[in-house]
Amino acid sequence: MYWIPLVILGIIIILILIKNIRVVPQANAFVIERLGAYLKTWNVGLHVKVPFVDRVSARVSLKERLVDYPPQPVITKDNVTMQIDTVVYFQITDPRLYTYGVERPMNAIENLTATTLRNIIGDMELDETLTSRDSINAKMRIILDEATDPWGIRVIRVEVKNIMPPPDIQNAMEKQMRAERERREAILRAEGEKTAAILTAEGEKQSRILRAEALKESRIREAEGEAQAILQVQTAIAEGLKCIKDVEPTQEVLTLRSIEAMKEIANGQATKLIIPSEMQGIAGLASALTEIVKDTKEQ
Repeated sequence: MYWIPLVILGIIIILILIKNIRVVPQANAFVIERLGAYLKTWNVGLHVKVPFVDRVSARVSLKERLVDYPPQPVITKDNVTMQIDTVVYFQITDPRLYTYGVERPMNAIENLTATTLRNIIGDMELDETLTSRDSINAKMRIILDEATDPWGIRVIRVEVKNIMPPPDIQNAMEKQMRAERERREAILRAEGEKTAAILTAEGEKQSRILRAEALKESRIREAEGEAQAILQVQTAIAEGLKCIKDVEPTQEVLTLRSIEAMKEIANGQATKLIIPSEMQGIAGLASALTEIVKDTKEQ
């Protein structure tokens, strides 16, 4: 039965070897110490440590982490106390520095974030604080990243989550915003009325211009019509005279036409008539002939 202790010893050795075999998962790192001193950092894969000599000092996650800190009281440059809570995104880049660099790293980052936030807000007034979140985030990220670099931590970004002024300040801000909205509404209403008045005046102006142009066009057309009528009358007269000239009328015909013209003139509205001397002679001749005809009838 001498082989039984050997089997037991072999089993114990196998168990010890199995216990000292480690598999490091993805996005993780193990910090290994030998006899209490830092030895190496195990990355992803299969590793074996020396029994009773080496030990895993820390298991570190290399994933990006999120820490949401509770609201911190801060005082602005114009002595307004308000509550601000922040969110910090960071990642461990050196497991050895993270393990040995600082005691309780999460506590250290929280306190560092609070003091940095107070320093930044202390140099800003309330209105500037409310409108400068991007600037605050950028300044805090730079300061925290530099401060945590010896701890093997890289601060990726910092976000100001909420800014909560005191209730009286919030009420004053709401009243100011309401007054600003009313002012803008009044300005917009005045601008609308101004635009409407301008458009109305422009419409009336265009209407007057169009009416004047229409009246002008109408008068021009009437004048052109009268001119055309006069031209046609004169053309007709000229044509008549031309026809009379072409037929070469006798003196008797001309005399009779003159008498007819005198009759038409006498029937007009004129109070005075100027009769040419030739027409007077013709009229005398006509009167004499009329008297002779009367005397002949009486006899």
